[in-house]
Parts: sequence; C-alpha cells; structure tokens
Amino acid sequence: MKQFLDLATVFGYLSLLTVGGGMAAFPELKQLTVDTYHWVTFPELMHYYSLGQLAPGPNMMMVASIGAQVAGLPGAAVVLVAFILPTGLLTFGIGRLWNRLANWPWRPAIQRGLGPVAVGLVLAGGIVLARGALSDAQSIALAVGVFALLMFTKINPAIPIVASGLVGIALYMI
Repeated sequence: MKQFLDLATVFGYLSLLTVGGGMAAFPELKQLTVDTYHWVTFPELMHYYSLGQLAPGPNMMMVASIGAQVAGLPGAAVVLVAFILPTGLLTFGIGRLWNRLANWPWRPAIQRGLGPVAVGLVLAGGIVLARGALSDAQSIALAVGVFALLMFTKINPAIPIVASGLVGIALYMI
C-alpha cells in the first residue's frame, strides 16, 4: 500500500512541474525515480522516455511504464491518474480564472514571464537527458546530425527518429 502512495505522491508532484511539457519535469523525474526511490535505472528511464517520444500521443504517458515496473498494472493506473489529475484540475481552474481576468493589468506580464520559465525547464531537462545519452563520439555525432536536420530542414521528426534507431541497431550488430 505504501508503494502505491509513494507512486501517487511522486507522480502527482511531477505533474505540477510539466510547465512547458514533459521534458520540463525530466530532471526531477530522474532524481525521484532513479536516485531517490530506485524504481528504475537511468538507462531504463531514458529508454522509456525515448519510447514515449516515438509513440503517438502525449509523450509523458511513458510514466505508466514506470508504474507498471514498480507495481504492475495497478501501479500503472495509479501513476497515470496521479500524473494527469492534478494538472488537469489546475488547468481547468486556471483556465476559468484566466478568462475572467482578461482585462487584468498583470495578465500580460504573467504571460511574458512564463515563456522563459518554460524554456529554462525544458533546457534543464534536455541537459539531464544529454548527460546520460551522449556517452561516446557516435552518440554525439548522431545527436548533432539530428539537431542540424531538425533545425535547418523541414523534415518530419519521425524520419530521423526511425533512422537513428536503425543506426543504433547497425552499430550494435557491428
């Protein structure tokens, strides 16, 4: 029972950190699931996150995999509810309030302030992920190549994702 409470507490808290998307919560996700509770290893967490990026739908649904690893199907259900419910309720409440405050003089300042916060949170998540994923010259070259493709072309992101997986398979087989 304590395990379910721990899962609900951790993922309820993490849901509130997802300003700017799931990557914003990644540093704290790593800290709690890998370093504090030892539910997964860092390589496992990176694999779950990568699969979440590849799968259709919201990428942070990968948290269900952690819940399943810890406590089976009930653990996955607890994690999903804990991860979705707090943010969903908060978004609903703030959305209603935000519409009522349309003429409030502080509203534009809040909007301008949240953008940089979201960017900072996402950047911090990217750095934590990069520290674990960029372990050798090949992975760094692959990351730079994918970054360049996505920045300077209009290529569909699915293409470099699948191609990177195929390169990884080829490198593993060599």
